[in-house]
Amino acid sequence: MELMSFTPLYMERVWGGRGLELKLGRKLPEGKVIGESWELVDREGEQSIVAEGTHKGKTIRELLEGGAADILGPGREGSQPFPILIKWLDCQDRLSLQVHPPAAIAPTLGGEPKTENWYIADCDEDASLIVGLKQGVTREQFTQALEDNKVGACVHRFPVKPGDSILVESGRMHAIDAGNLVLEIQQNSDTTYRVYDWGRVGLDGAPRQLHLEESLQSIDFEDFEPRPLKIVPGAQTLADCKEFRIRRFELKPGDEALELPAGESARLIHILSGALTDLTSGLGLTKGNNYLQAYVTGASLRAEEPATLLVTDRF
Repeated sequence: MELMSFTPLYMERVWGGRGLELKLGRKLPEGKVIGESWELVDREGEQSIVAEGTHKGKTIRELLEGGAADILGPGREGSQPFPILIKWLDCQDRLSLQVHPPAAIAPTLGGEPKTENWYIADCDEDASLIVGLKQGVTREQFTQALEDNKVGACVHRFPVKPGDSILVESGRMHAIDAGNLVLEIQQNSDTTYRVYDWGRVGLDGAPRQLHLEESLQSIDFEDFEPRPLKIVPGAQTLADCKEFRIRRFELKPGDEALELPAGESARLIHILSGALTDLTSGLGLTKGNNYLQAYVTGASLRAEEPATLLVTDRF
């Protein structure tokens, strides 16, 4: 079973644009404001389809139903959804301030927990993120700020550069500022509670729905001023939590191939820059693309030009 890539699903968002054309070379739907490219998804309403190779045309659901143990490893059932959702986010405007419900309370709210990781693939010089609260802000102060439209004074906003990464666990309040191209690797969940939307209207011209009661139950009010991880030379672990592990690698021509053996874990391979060849299959891996390496499949990645990639496993 070779490495598999999937046909992107493009989503209109009020904060999106056409940046995926310029930065990733994507062909986008005409006349649409595209904020998200769903690279791999297994949900009832959205299904990723294999783009090429032996399994071309199959959905991720069909692959799992035909052999979940081959894809994900021993003991995995085809009735269970693929556990990870991958997105590219083109943030031309600031996203809403939002939160995902922690696992302990998500069922009582009718939602699903969602821990996600943001990798800043590219950004404007003055780009920033909003994650967590300013030191010492209390629940009462934050609630009053919502009523007074002074939320900006309570949240933690910090500058970012390409290569920065931050883990956004369920319960951590967050928003992506304008000017960021983000690779988001997340639990397979689509529960988002919108806390505040900066006075904006949606694509239909009406204010977007807020979820204040659910948000206030979900926010971690002890989460003060988190910081992103910065680039260090060589291999680097960006996230290692119960939902997934993400590592970053840099390869250049002449380096030994990156060996990703079969029988350890299913993996997701994300190409941030450059080009590689999988010596096992001869497949070329190119910038902006995401690949599924099944549990039974081995890969040996050689750089054809300087390349940066992420590898997600242990999901």
